Amino acid sequence: MTEVQSMTGFASAVRRADGVEAACDIRSVNNKGLDIRLRLPSGLERLESAIKKRVSERVARGSVQVFLSAKPVSGGVVTPVDEERFRLIAETARKLADECAIAPPTADGLLSLRGVVLSDDTEVNLDPEIAEQHCLDALNEALDALVIARVGEGEVLRSILSGHVATISDLTDRAEADPGSRPEAIRERLKEQVSALLDGSGFDEARLHAEAALLATKADIREELDRLRAHATSAQRMLAEGGPIGRKLDFLAQEFNRETNTICSKSSSAALTAIGLDLKAVIDQFREQVQNLQ
Repeated sequence: MTEVQSMTGFASAVRRADGVEAACDIRSVNNKGLDIRLRLPSGLERLESAIKKRVSERVARGSVQVFLSAKPVSGGVVTPVDEERFRLIAETARKLADECAIAPPTADGLLSLRGVVLSDDTEVNLDPEIAEQHCLDALNEALDALVIARVGEGEVLRSILSGHVATISDLTDRAEADPGSRPEAIRERLKEQVSALLDGSGFDEARLHAEAALLATKADIREELDRLRAHATSAQRMLAEGGPIGRKLDFLAQEFNRETNTICSKSSSAALTAIGLDLKAVIDQFREQVQNLQ
């Protein structure tokens, strides 16, 4: 049995090594196809094609948003000072202080200047190759977690959908067993109705039987019931096999609904109509859940 995935999930991962902290967040929601959207760190835009390729290898359907970030670390702590900038400003400040005969600047004063002390949003230079590799490592880890989350929800959906299909099969059996769905019963009911309408007046008995047989044939739902059973068997087989089956099951939901509408339109008994309405209700539930499946 192959795994089944839902289209919703969230996962994140952080990798710290070689003076770089790479983080990846991935969100996935329902979509008709596979739509991958990225937000990458400045300078690492060339990772776009590699990221999309890796995502498409693990996910077949859904709207997937990937957020990647990378920043330098030193001993596990973000580097607080741009030392090169500090030395340059300090040297320039000393020269100006000597020329102008004023007091030299203090270290506290220099550290308060914009860009000397680094913050999370300060642009810094990273080794592109090292940053790219760690970003891809974080992506792979987050993808693994995302697939696990999607599979977990997908297995729940598989069980729910299998139950809906079983209910459809049961209602199909009940529709077939209903006396009002049998051609003989339909013909007899038509005969009684026509006889009541023509009571006391002459009419062609042979013509009556011919018209009743024609109407009974049009009201026969055996073909619709056979197709419902075939669709139910196909749905259970798909659920058992697994894989990206959301689109196929959505098509079967339409076919379920088509056959049920025909049964309701042909129905000549209150009991059969009630069964048809129950079928429509469970088919709507089935289709609603299928929309979440990859």
